[in-house]
Amino acid sequence: MPNLRDVKQRIKSTKNTQQMTKAMKLVSASKLRKAQEAIQTARPYGHKLRDVLNHLVARCNNDLHPLLDNRTGNRVLLVVITADRGLCGGFNSNIVKMTQELIEENKDSDISLFIAGKKGLDFFQSRPYPIEDKYLGWTKDFGYLKAVEIGEMLAQLFVENKSDRIYMVYNEFKSIIQQEVIREQLLPIVPEEVDGGDMTDYIFEPDEEAILEDLLKEYMTTQIYRAFLESSASEHGARMTAMDAASRNAKEMIGKLTLFYNRTRQAYITKELIEIVNGAEALKG
Repeated sequence: MPNLRDVKQRIKSTKNTQQMTKAMKLVSASKLRKAQEAIQTARPYGHKLRDVLNHLVARCNNDLHPLLDNRTGNRVLLVVITADRGLCGGFNSNIVKMTQELIEENKDSDISLFIAGKKGLDFFQSRPYPIEDKYLGWTKDFGYLKAVEIGEMLAQLFVENKSDRIYMVYNEFKSIIQQEVIREQLLPIVPEEVDGGDMTDYIFEPDEEAILEDLLKEYMTTQIYRAFLESSASEHGARMTAMDAASRNAKEMIGKLTLFYNRTRQAYITKELIEIVNGAEALKG
């Protein structure tokens, strides 16, 4: 028969694990609420900024700014946003998978990476792709100023012709149980076509070029900022789901182990009683 002490120790260990997963779920739930509030603020602003940019570019010459230069080249930079920690289901593995697909699609190009998150760095640093830069610990202190810094760095790489195309790969938050992996071209900025019937003639002050300069920088920074906010909310949602599933599995395992422990203990007691009865009968004989 199995050792009851080992079974009891396993039950205790599983209960400790269950307490930890429940605590992690509560922490992620608290952080998710803040992340959702930030997304709800950033999304409308980003969409409106996109509309303004589309209308402005439709009236301007695309040669006015280098960030609109849709040139032909084979230097591709991928901005990969993962988490610094695991225990969040397929959050990180889905990003890695999408990045590998994007690399395969551009296998004839010169690929380099900008990686945010330790999990992404752990995976790609052993692969034959140069890492342009990395950003670890972003979930703790990420803010708009950091998005500005990243945007300036990426814009400089593009303007100096060190990169011809820049893509972002990140998780977009849909709900607690659903996150969608997004692959989005960041540079060059490709505005959407505007309906010709809405081409009001505007007077620009100071001038089209100055306004376009500020608007493009703001738009790119906003896109980066929103991508990190989406990733943050997605990570917390994925971790909540994973920890909830782990807690339920632990509860189920505790029930099975407790039942097994009680049955085994009863078998031991029955065996001892039989031995006592047999011993008593032997003494009578």
